[in-house]
Amino acid sequence: MEYMSKEGYAKIQAELEELVNVEYPKVKEALIEARDKGDLSENFEYHAAKRAQSRLIGRIRFLQKVLRFSEVLDTSRLGLDKVTLLTTVEMTNLNNNTVMTCTIVNPHEANMVEKKISINSPIAQAMMGKRVGDVVEVVVPAGVMRYRIDVISL
Repeated sequence: MEYMSKEGYAKIQAELEELVNVEYPKVKEALIEARDKGDLSENFEYHAAKRAQSRLIGRIRFLQKVLRFSEVLDTSRLGLDKVTLLTTVEMTNLNNNTVMTCTIVNPHEANMVEKKISINSPIAQAMMGKRVGDVVEVVVPAGVMRYRIDVISL
């Protein structure tokens, strides 16, 4: 069982609905049109449509599995005394004294542009269960990074 935010769950549901109700009918139609063009052994359009159909079915099955084994985490029940899934953490990089903020999320919701990091990332793993004021060390390819947790919020 994986936990995720309400927004992340809804986003995956929306993608699944789009693939099933919009994209799959398009691919199916392209396959029918390509099949009607004759000899299938040398029909590039047919083979390309089959590959697209296969990729689409794979993505649909993957998203269905993610939703089946996921549960929305009730953020009202989360405490702010320590770092957990779906908490937003403001921290200071003690190596270069810069401040950064990130939210720890399910791997399917991770998005660096939105400052959402996967709970499986080394930084998130090091911060889990820590409290405001704690210093964590994270081993990264560039060396050891040290972060001080300044604020925990939702």
